[in-house]
Amino acid sequence: MPKKIILLTGSGGMVGQNLLEHPDISSYDILSPRSNELDLRDFEKVENYLLKYKPEMIIHAAGKIGGIQANLREPVSFLVDNLDMGRNIVMGAYKSGIKKLINIGSSCMYPANISEPLTEDMLLTGKLEETNEGYSIAKLAIARLCEYVSRENSSFNYKTIIPCNLYGRFDKFKVDYSHLVAAVIHKVHQAKINDASEVEVWGDGMARREFMYAGDLAEAIIWSINKFDELPEYMNIGLGVDMTIDEYYKKVAKVIGFTGNFTHDKTKPVGMIRKLVNTDVQTKLGWQPKTNLEVGLQKTYEFYLKEIAE
Repeated sequence: MPKKIILLTGSGGMVGQNLLEHPDISSYDILSPRSNELDLRDFEKVENYLLKYKPEMIIHAAGKIGGIQANLREPVSFLVDNLDMGRNIVMGAYKSGIKKLINIGSSCMYPANISEPLTEDMLLTGKLEETNEGYSIAKLAIARLCEYVSRENSSFNYKTIIPCNLYGRFDKFKVDYSHLVAAVIHKVHQAKINDASEVEVWGDGMARREFMYAGDLAEAIIWSINKFDELPEYMNIGLGVDMTIDEYYKKVAKVIGFTGNFTHDKTKPVGMIRKLVNTDVQTKLGWQPKTNLEVGLQKTYEFYLKEIAE
């Protein structure tokens, strides 16, 4: 029996690369063009590619991503690039007759400053976090577009999974573009090799975050391919537990062997006070992450030392 042909967008990103190195991905015939091979911002090129290769399913993991600094610095491109990429791949798939699509959303799609775990029905019920509003608007628009396609034509099933924050192998570690855990690894490593006595933390360190190892998301995507017909239109993927930013710094310091102190710059933005996804749906359907934080941090730091550190 021939293998199912699946198009993976964003194959050069953290999610894409973790998925491509997952051992079970060999069960499928994966199309994984990089951006220089297929510019998702160009609808004609997207449509021609889909008509040529005729994938049976699409996993849309491409996106312009970054931490608070990058989002604040480049709000236009975070909105426009993500909107264009998502719209083109979804509408290209629809026009090409591709019936199954898994859209990778983001927990940034949820309203800001909600203290309880975020359930899928909270989407579009409140104000978005200002520090990454453009990115969030784009991701929300594409998720809704997937829903509308499926509603308008029931033979199409376009579904969105919403992962919590991620870290892991193939992450971006440059401070200007990195998310929290990658940025902390870089900062603490640099402090250690430079014999610095302290590391600065943005904010008071009390904001809470949920970070899952990217290899676990790859596992969840494989599971989602196999469980596709059972998936709801929207489903969170996460740990269901969170920690303070200070605790992440301490965990990273332990892995790296940094014994200095942490100071706090309370003038810097920290984003949402808490962002924790509710994982009841994924649990009911039978999926749970496997990698604990210490193991995930160790694997990430080993990758950093091998691929990134100078």
